[in-house]
Amino acid sequence: MSDSLVGKELLIHCYKHDGKPHRTWDKCVVLEETKRHFIVINDHTLVTESNGRKWMTREPAICYFPKDRWYNVICMIRKTGVYYYVNIASPTLYDGEALKYIDYDLDLKVYPDYRYKVLDEGEYAAHRKLYGYSDDLDRIFHQQLDILIEEARNMTGAFRPDFALKWYEAYRNGVHKNDEI
Repeated sequence: MSDSLVGKELLIHCYKHDGKPHRTWDKCVVLEETKRHFIVINDHTLVTESNGRKWMTREPAICYFPKDRWYNVICMIRKTGVYYYVNIASPTLYDGEALKYIDYDLDLKVYPDYRYKVLDEGEYAAHRKLYGYSDDLDRIFHQQLDILIEEARNMTGAFRPDFALKWYEAYRNGVHKNDEI
C-alpha cells in the first residue's frame, strides 16, 4: 500500500468533549495500521498538557488505538514488567496531521500481575455534568470499561502477555520500515 502510515512519525492530539486540546505527544512511530486500528510506539517523547506544562515519557510505550472502539491502551514497558494505562476515549482517527481522539476521563490501570484499578471516576462524574455526556455515551463508556476489565482478567487483546513485547521487539528489529509483523 503506497499510502501506508507504517514507519511514519506522527503527532498524537487528545481533546476533551468540547473540542479543546487536552494533551499532545510530539512524536510516535506507526508500527501497524489496519482497517480497525493503529499500533504505534513512543519513547522519551515530549508531551504538552493543555496548561502548557511539558514533560517527557520515561519508557517505551506501545500504544493501541482502535478506529472502531471507545478506548485506547498504552502499554508501558518497564524493567518490572508491562503496565497498561487505558483511556476511555473516542475511536481514534488520522486526519493527515495527527492521530486524534477525545478523552472521556475514565481510565483503567492494569499492573503486570493483571491486578487493575479504575481511575478518575470523580473527574468523569464532574465532566459528564460539565460537558453534558448523554446517557447513551455513559452507557457505551461503562460497557467498554466492563469489556476491558474482562480482557485484562483473561489476558486477551492488548493485554496478551506477549503483545507489547512483541511489538517492541519488532520495532527494534526495524518492522517500522514498512514491513508487517
